[in-house]
Amino acid sequence: MVDDLGFCLGLTDVRHQLPSVYIAVCGRRDAHLPSNVQKDYEASRAWVLKDETIAKGEVYYAKLLKGKSWFVARRLVPVFNSIWGLPRRSESKELSKPAQKVLKVLRKEWEMATADLREECGFKDKKELTNAIDELQRRMKVVPQEVVYVPKFTYIWTLAEARFPEELSIKIPRDEAVRELAKCYLEMCGMTLLGDMSRTFGFYRWESGKANHQLVDESFAERLATGVYILKRTDFSTSR
Repeated sequence: MVDDLGFCLGLTDVRHQLPSVYIAVCGRRDAHLPSNVQKDYEASRAWVLKDETIAKGEVYYAKLLKGKSWFVARRLVPVFNSIWGLPRRSESKELSKPAQKVLKVLRKEWEMATADLREECGFKDKKELTNAIDELQRRMKVVPQEVVYVPKFTYIWTLAEARFPEELSIKIPRDEAVRELAKCYLEMCGMTLLGDMSRTFGFYRWESGKANHQLVDESFAERLATGVYILKRTDFSTSR
């Protein structure tokens, strides 16, 4: 599914207006997560599928945008990295001190469980490590490598560059990356409305508009109205 779509969310429902593993497990578009997900069969199946996918390492998984967990196909990892990744030369300026400390430890050890990582970094507060890990995931520096339940539940963390070395070594100009993401997003949705792309990915309106205009110039998309774009090969296209 991830390879076909390019990307999707993890345990989210129809309210986020993007494909997700949970919706796929449910097999219906109007799926809503219950308030008690621990006792829900479909949510449990989605959670197990997430764990298995992380262990296989065939797609990129991390908490990337807006605090949500994303699955990204390998072909789009360079695109996401060009937009949200952080060059090593900029780490000391843009990463917080706790995030730099976690990164330094992982570059020495390569992989560590959550509790061991907290102890090695010298964090007394669990929240300090959580915030650092979340920050490093957003900047595509750290990913979970495995989920372990015995003897106790924990994530095994590793460097993103260790797990996806080829994909993260590819450099793409930001404007090209935004255009490729716009192409994937439009192909996924079939039609996008004014502000859809900016709301989903946090882009400026002008940046989303520029990318969509480029898709029109490439005859990949058709502009129906201000901010409204559709795949040119769909049944709704005016030019067939």
